[in-house]
Amino acid sequence: MAINTSFNYFDHVVNRRRTDSIKWNRYDHDVLPMWVADADYMCPPPIIQALHKRVDHGIFGYAQEPQQLRAILADHLYDHHRWKVAPETMVFLPGVLNALDLVYRAIAKPKDGVLVQTPIYPPFLQNPPHAGLILQCVELPQATDGSYEIDFREFEDKIKDNTYLFTLCNPHNPTGRSFNRIEVEQMAEICLKHGVVICSDEIHCDLVYHENQHIPIASLDREIADSTITLIAPSKSFNIAGLKFAAAIVPNPDLRRKLIDAKEDLHLEINSLAYTAALAAYRDCRSWLMDIVSYLDTNREILVQFVNDDLPGVHMAKPESTFLAWLDCRATGIPGNPSNYFLDHARLAVNDGAEFGAGGKGFIRLNFGCSKTTLLEGLKRIKHALNKR
Repeated sequence: MAINTSFNYFDHVVNRRRTDSIKWNRYDHDVLPMWVADADYMCPPPIIQALHKRVDHGIFGYAQEPQQLRAILADHLYDHHRWKVAPETMVFLPGVLNALDLVYRAIAKPKDGVLVQTPIYPPFLQNPPHAGLILQCVELPQATDGSYEIDFREFEDKIKDNTYLFTLCNPHNPTGRSFNRIEVEQMAEICLKHGVVICSDEIHCDLVYHENQHIPIASLDREIADSTITLIAPSKSFNIAGLKFAAAIVPNPDLRRKLIDAKEDLHLEINSLAYTAALAAYRDCRSWLMDIVSYLDTNREILVQFVNDDLPGVHMAKPESTFLAWLDCRATGIPGNPSNYFLDHARLAVNDGAEFGAGGKGFIRLNFGCSKTTLLEGLKRIKHALNKR
């Protein structure tokens, strides 16, 4: 479906203060929140229309998945990523974090090792120990331009006899990397060599900018797909995170059976509105998705230019994907924690890089999934705070 949206749609600033928003209500009213990965633009009109129609029906009993959803999602994955996915390999779950926890508890056993690449989205660090697993970290090194690379020798060295899972985040949160085909192939080959199952969080896969291409690791070949669980969701792409819907794509029938059994044991059901929104997103919002990626690309350029021109001591590599910027504040001379400094002196809420594990200290993560007005206001607050030193 063609959607008549323009940049004015995304420029519109929506007041979220009185909507029970975690993002907007965690801090005092004079604080501008640019922290959690929750965008501030309205979701696509077809999703809103589909939800209105469902609400108008007036009955909200137990829901089953829409008949067309699997085929439509398979079409989306092929159209956007040239990845052929069999509909029967999909397991629908209430959110990627629930899916990630389910993988840890259903696929691995206590004392198994889980390898992650830091800096990384904090639940990747917190959740494996909660499931009785052993966290094993390998740090992503930085290139001279500030971008992140993979040290494949170090990556392989970190795999131990008890390493059972590798939790990949691609596109990568918080660095914004979209790993290229060579990188994805090499990670996959190392995991195959050592018998390591891959759980690939690809929640930001639709938000990759024009100079890059998302490569689903399970799309490389059948053998890799057979040892991979891929987690995707419409939540970031279409700004419906609060509705809690995700899909685990599990070609291996044994792994899929374990995941389904664990899902049924825990009664992890999806509500009717989440199903309604997911179906509308993947069926009706292709042109809207192209528009928002274009808008975010413009925000990305504004952000990079402002950092380079107006924020002395702050450095960043241009994100290849996501609406999250990873800002290196180590050369600013800020005393102590930069996220605390900007909260106190700029009344700006950003994520503390130290929470993302090794390699994150001295960094902040800033959400630019917002109007240009909001983005520029946040950047001006940082500039003003730096000038106070």
